[in-house]
Amino acid sequence: MSSTGAQGSLWSVRVAALQFDVRVDDPAANLAAVGEGLRRASEEECRLVVLPEMWPTSFVPAIDERARRATEEALERLAAWSGEYGLVVCGSAYGFHPGRRPTNRFHIYDRGRHAGGYDKLHLFTPAAEPLSFSEGEDPLPAVPTSVGVLAPVVCYDLRFPAPLRAAFHAGAQLCVCCAQWPLPRASHWEALVRGRAVEGLWPVVAANRTGRSIVGRRRLELDFPGNSLVVSPDGVILAEGQGEAGLVAAEIDLEAAAALRRRVPVGRDERPWGDGGPSESRG
Repeated sequence: MSSTGAQGSLWSVRVAALQFDVRVDDPAANLAAVGEGLRRASEEECRLVVLPEMWPTSFVPAIDERARRATEEALERLAAWSGEYGLVVCGSAYGFHPGRRPTNRFHIYDRGRHAGGYDKLHLFTPAAEPLSFSEGEDPLPAVPTSVGVLAPVVCYDLRFPAPLRAAFHAGAQLCVCCAQWPLPRASHWEALVRGRAVEGLWPVVAANRTGRSIVGRRRLELDFPGNSLVVSPDGVILAEGQGEAGLVAAEIDLEAAAALRRRVPVGRDERPWGDGGPSESRG
């Protein structure tokens, strides 16, 4: 592993998605799975670990004070593990806001420090998410960390490429995605993760859960394939989960990715489009 040593600099780095059966309203079990996974990631010299969507509690039937406390305590523990193991760790959990429904909040911790995040923008209507969640209002950020500048994305937002362009043009070097993406649409998942990699000419680390669960207010019973992915900027799958819980890890080279973006300058050549056609170029 090598680096230039500066925050947001270019790295050759080992990264991982940690996939497991995210238990509904069972933060103790979920914390145990994450704690063991992060310990192993540290032993395997990983520097970045992506967790599944809503990893502390999954989608609980009632978002009450108990769910709030469980989420806050889980995030505090995750921050502590991030510092203890010297890891960048990210994934989503409930985000609480006065006067409105919770959001699905992506959190990034960098060696114990909360580095940034965003609220999921697109709510999945087949699972009645708009009845439980508020939509995010801000564009996807580019978050500087000790392993490079991250572009975070939560599950269904992966289907909508436009918000990710804000992070791309802000200098993101690596896309990180957390999800609970069910088995019937597993082919969509792979296509979208690989597509976002090629589109941004950046690596993508995408964590999907395992197991079976009842999800959302409509009580959908869903199987989850544990098909987490690490994908190169060329769309090549470097590592893929096979259904069992554990780390899905690979080495990525952000310097090589930057060189590819210089050879294929999609950021420079891109023409911004409004509602009726191309607007003025980026200069």
